Amino acid sequence: MARARDRKDRIVVLGGGPGGYEAALAGAQLGADVTLIEREGVGGATVLTDVVPSKSLIATADAVSAVRSSDILGVQSFLPGSEGKPVRPEVAVNLAAVNKRLLAMAGAQSVDMLNALQEAGVRVVHGEGRLDGPNAVVVSTAAGDSGTDFDRIEGDTLVIATGSRPRELDSAKPDGERILTWKQLYELRSIPEHLIVVGSGVTGAEFANAYRTLGAEVTLVSSRDQVLPGEDADAAAVIESAFKRIGMNVMSKSRADSVTRTEDGVLVRLADGREVTGSHCLMAVGSLPNTQGIGLRAAGIELTESGHIYVNKVARTSVPSIYAAGDCTAMLPLASVASMQGRTAIMHALGDFVRPLNLRNVSANVFTAPEIATVGWNEKSLSEASDMAKAVSHTIPLPVNPRAKMVGIKDGFVKLFAWKVSGTVIGGVIVAPRASELVFPLALAVEHRLTVDQVASAFAVYPSLTGAITDAARAMHMQYGVEVVE
Repeated sequence: MARARDRKDRIVVLGGGPGGYEAALAGAQLGADVTLIEREGVGGATVLTDVVPSKSLIATADAVSAVRSSDILGVQSFLPGSEGKPVRPEVAVNLAAVNKRLLAMAGAQSVDMLNALQEAGVRVVHGEGRLDGPNAVVVSTAAGDSGTDFDRIEGDTLVIATGSRPRELDSAKPDGERILTWKQLYELRSIPEHLIVVGSGVTGAEFANAYRTLGAEVTLVSSRDQVLPGEDADAAAVIESAFKRIGMNVMSKSRADSVTRTEDGVLVRLADGREVTGSHCLMAVGSLPNTQGIGLRAAGIELTESGHIYVNKVARTSVPSIYAAGDCTAMLPLASVASMQGRTAIMHALGDFVRPLNLRNVSANVFTAPEIATVGWNEKSLSEASDMAKAVSHTIPLPVNPRAKMVGIKDGFVKLFAWKVSGTVIGGVIVAPRASELVFPLALAVEHRLTVDQVASAFAVYPSLTGAITDAARAMHMQYGVEVVE
C-alpha cells in the first residue's frame, strides 16, 4: 500500500525510454501528478533506434535462415534444374523494405506507449530538459519562428532516464554513409557488399550475424581471444563456431586503430599493421551515458568515472529527491532492468512496497543464431567470488534432445549451476534458438531459490526443448550434497 498523502505528489521524469516510461506509468497509477520530458519520442532509443528495430532485423534474418535450411527437414522450395537436379534457391532480401517496415513498427510502438501514458494521465512534454537543482527541471521546447521557449517544472521527485548513445572514436568518425553506428544502419537501401564490424560484444555479434545471414560478406574485428568476451566461454565458443560455419571472417586478437573512407568503401587499419577493406563499416565499440550538460553535478548527483549515475538498489541517487533508471546509470544496460528500476524508483519514492533490485536474478539474452540466454551465477562470477568449490554444474548438449533432433538443431546446450550442499539453483546458461523464451523457467528457479530436485519434479512436455532443463536438473540430483573427493 502506498503511504497516505494529503496532497498530490509531483513527479518529473526526464527521458521516455523503458525506465522513464515505467516510472511515469507507475507514478500515474499511484495517483501522482506526473510530467515526462522526452526529446525524440516515447520509448526513446530503445524503441526507435536500438532494441526494437535491431531485433526486428534479426527476425528477418531468422526467416531467411529458416528458408535456406528447410531442406534438412525434407522441404524443397525450388524447381529442378536442367538435368532434373534440385537447384539451391536464392533468397532475395529487399533491405529498403525491411528497414522501412521495422522503423514504421518502432514508430507505431512509440505512439502506443505515448497513448498509454496519456490515458493514464501523464503529461508528456516534447523537448530538452536539464536539472535546476534537486526539485526542478528546465525544459526547452521548439516555439516555431519565435525561437525556443523555456518551462520550469517543479517536482517532489525527479527521475533521470536519459539513456545512452553509441561511443564514437576520433579515429573512426561515423559519417552515416559508409562508417556507421548501429543507429545509422537503418538508412541503408541495400545489403552491404562487405560489412566490416568493429567490436565483438553483444551489439557487434548480433549485427554481424544478421547481415551475414542476409547475404553480406562480413568481417568481424575482435580485439579479444574470442567473440562475446562477456558471455559464458562455452557459449561464446559455440557462437564463434557458428559464425565461421556460415562464412563469416572472424579476426580475433585484432584491434582496429582507425577507419577511413576510400573512393568506394572503407579502409580499416589494425594495430599490427594489417589493413582490411570493405564497402561499409559498423562501429560497435560500446556506448556512453547521456549525462553531460543536464545539470547533474550542479544538483549534487554522484557520477562514476565513466559518467554513469551512481544509484542504489532502489534506483536512488546521492540526492534523496532524485532517482535514475536505465543505461545512464551504473547498472546493467538492459531494457528489462531499466523498466524495473523505473517502477522501483517510484514505488520507493511514494512509500509503496518495494523489493531492492538483485542483479543476480536478471535474465539476459544475446540475439545471435543460436541465442545465448543467461541468468544468475556462472563460472566467471563464481570464480571471481572464490565460490567455485561451493557450486556444482551440469551441461546437457542440446543436439541429444528429442525435440532438437526433430527441428534440426545442431548447436547449443543447457547448463545449470547449483550450490553443492543445498542443491539450490543459482544460475544457468542456455544456447539455443529462442533461448530468450527458454530461460524463463531458470529465472523463476533462481528468483524463488528452487532446488534442482524441485525443478526436476516439474513436468516438461515431451518432446520439448524445455525437457533439456529438467534433464540437467535430474542429472544434478546425485551431485549436490555429496562431498567430491579428488
